[in-house]
Parts: sequence; structure tokens; C-alpha cells
Amino acid sequence: MQPTPRAKLLFLIGIFVVPVLLAYLAYFGLRPTAHSNYGDLLPVTPLQHTGGVSGEGGAFDLTSLRGKWLMVHVGPSRCDAACQQQLYLMRQIRIAQGKEQSRIERLWVVTDGGALSPALLQEHPGLHVWRPDSVAFVAQFPATVPRSAHIYLVDPLGNLMMRFPVQPAPKEVMKDLRLLLKASQIG
Repeated sequence: MQPTPRAKLLFLIGIFVVPVLLAYLAYFGLRPTAHSNYGDLLPVTPLQHTGGVSGEGGAFDLTSLRGKWLMVHVGPSRCDAACQQQLYLMRQIRIAQGKEQSRIERLWVVTDGGALSPALLQEHPGLHVWRPDSVAFVAQFPATVPRSAHIYLVDPLGNLMMRFPVQPAPKEVMKDLRLLLKASQIG
């Protein structure tokens, strides 16, 4: 049985119209759910007043860490249990990034002049300890609770860009970092 000329015409029209209709439905109707970050995205702000002193007492400018992602803890020299937990999480999250861990540095911004625990520093090899010259540096880290309750993320260009919640879920932080490292062409 031979198709009629009318059936041939409808078939040809269908070949051209169906893809357009499917594209329209896909664009306006079948959108995937939006991806959300675990951490709070902050207005991207270049960090200012980056001069200071390292944990050993020598001059240290944070611009020397440019080109790396920084996980930052901001808090006093007396490191309580919450502080110790954050430093531990930062270390473990960095290690969990595998071959990408060399792209991440950890920084403890000490907000006072108190003495640091040598035992604590020994537990965290590779942790950069830094005391800023200016109190204005610390004010750049937004917080509704004490700043020490958050882990912050600074991009390789020196911009403060993300804050993780109080008592963060390590798997979610790792997921955010993995996505950032995958998408980043720098650092």
C-alpha cells in the first residue's frame, strides 16, 4: 500500500515541526531544578589590608597566597573546642580533595595578640597562622554570629566569596569545593 500524497506532506511537516515543539517544551517547560550551593555566596569583595605577621612572628603578606583557594578561620588565639573542630574540618576537607589539595591552603586569622598553643599547631602541619596589621581586615568577614563560627572561602584572586554555615556538614563543603575547583581555570 502506497502512502497518499497528503500523508507524505504531513510526514514532511512533522519532521520539521516536532523538533521545534520539543525544543520549545524543553526550554520553557522542562527546566531542571536549580543547583544551590551549600555555602552562602557573599558579594565578591577583594580583601584589603593584607599585611601582617605570621604565626612565627615574621612579616607575612596574604598576597603571597594568591593563586590558591583559601579556607579561612577567623578567631582568637585561644582555640576552644569549636575552633579546634573547624581547624580539623579544614584539614580533612583539604585532604579529601585528593590530587586537587595542592590548590587549597588553610589560613587561621588570629584576631588578638595571645600566645598560640604549640601542640595545636603541631596537629595541623601546613596551616598558615596570620595576625593582620589592621583590625579593618577582620571587619571584611561578615557574620551574624561570631566570625569564628564560620569557615570562609577566598578565591585565587584574593576575593572573599563564600561562607559556610556554623557547624558545617563536611560532605557538603567538600562537594562545593570540588565543584569550584572543577569550574575554576585559576588556582
